[in-house]
Amino acid sequence: QELALKSLGNEGLFLFSSLDTNKDLYLSPEEFKPIAEKLTGVAPISESEEEETPDPDGETLSIVAKFQPLVLETMTKSKDGFLGISHVALSGLRNWTAPAAPMSALLARQFKAFLPPKNKVDLGDPWWIIPSELNIFTGYLSNNRFYPPPPKGKEVIIHKLLSMFHPRPFVKTRFAPQGAVACIQASSSFYYTIAFRIHAEFQLNEPPNFPFWFSPGQFTGYIVLSKDSSHVRDFRLFVPNNRSLNVDMEWLYGASESSNMEVDIGYLPQMELESTGPSIPTVIHDENGNVIDSRDPSGEPIQFVFEEISWQQEIPWEEAAHRLEVVMYPFKKVSYLPFTEAFERAKAEKKLVHSILLWGALDDHKASCASPVPGSGRTLRETVLESSPILALLNESFISSWSLVKELEELQSNRENEFHSKLAEMHLEKYNFPVEMIICLPNGTVIHHINANYFLDITSMKPEDVESSIFTFSTNFEDPSTATYLQFLKEGLQRAKPYLQS
Repeated sequence: QELALKSLGNEGLFLFSSLDTNKDLYLSPEEFKPIAEKLTGVAPISESEEEETPDPDGETLSIVAKFQPLVLETMTKSKDGFLGISHVALSGLRNWTAPAAPMSALLARQFKAFLPPKNKVDLGDPWWIIPSELNIFTGYLSNNRFYPPPPKGKEVIIHKLLSMFHPRPFVKTRFAPQGAVACIQASSSFYYTIAFRIHAEFQLNEPPNFPFWFSPGQFTGYIVLSKDSSHVRDFRLFVPNNRSLNVDMEWLYGASESSNMEVDIGYLPQMELESTGPSIPTVIHDENGNVIDSRDPSGEPIQFVFEEISWQQEIPWEEAAHRLEVVMYPFKKVSYLPFTEAFERAKAEKKLVHSILLWGALDDHKASCASPVPGSGRTLRETVLESSPILALLNESFISSWSLVKELEELQSNRENEFHSKLAEMHLEKYNFPVEMIICLPNGTVIHHINANYFLDITSMKPEDVESSIFTFSTNFEDPSTATYLQFLKEGLQRAKPYLQS
């Protein structure tokens, strides 16, 4: 390592390390391939693509990409005019104004990867297309990378689709939950509608610049395809844009894994792929098997007529999407309602509101990151919030909700509904960066709250070292964080008794 640093210098070693995926201080031909392709301008066909011999009777699906770039004004750093941030750091982001490939034609057979395994043919029963290989114990993948590893197996079609947006998609994210999940939303004799959710991210910079990671909260969508994958009736993939922030960004400032990292969030109005129509035969034959022209005598393309699909079983899109969400995030076994709806439900059911207020989304594949290490929001959702005792108590005694700080700031300033504005104000008064857990009455009165960083600090200490008497450790559970969060919820219930009884 010292010799390498001496020979290559800081930045040279940084680039070398980003290519040396197995960290053996030796670049194999496979590891050197991204640089060879960059220097020669020639990208060899990957093995997985070579295997795809076009079926002469196969069908082709035309897909269009729709993309509106990130609104820079929604980034937190824009408030001070990106003070102290070099123009070079954001160059990849600023220059990404259109999809890499506005249109693409793919073989229908390639979408076979979306079909269910034989044991997953019940509606809403999820399966992994690309399994997640990370969890809270395995840590996360290196930030110091520019070029995605070659996709394999079912990753190939997802890599091809995401490459329509940008040339460097990473099908496997650096942080859990990784991968792609799917379930059957509708079924007929010959067709499925498959709902899916994909967690992927993009690397926007190349050497000599430092890495810039662009991580949409999720890609979701559906595909209507025949059970033998010979025909695709409809396809759509998109980044949801219904929240005020839906993308996480991180960029390095130095030539090492431990270099300073900037983090921000922002709003992406549109990132979408959509089929222009059903897949159609690449080659058309008449009834005698002879190849015929794909255009009629007047030069117009031949119009195909497709039979109407009669669905025998189906579940609502919202239910399918929720099933996939729970696979990615077990903490979502508890329903998290929109902010104002949670208080209405709590009033009707005479329960308390368990609310989580964050800088970044709780159910995006990176939650509330404020440093190069996984954020406190992510740690919470992958530990205490998905533990059985917490899930049971939340379901029994609370109405849960999570909100973005930005959304509550907008709600507070909107004076059309004074009650909602006041609810937001009472929450924001208690908020400290990056995550605040709050218990309140249906009228919005906060009766208990704790900051996530403080919570994580005290649960990582030995019980005898905790000076604060706010929380007492229980010996009923081996995990101190679960025990402490349980205590937090129970103390909230205890404090609320006089109000709830009246």
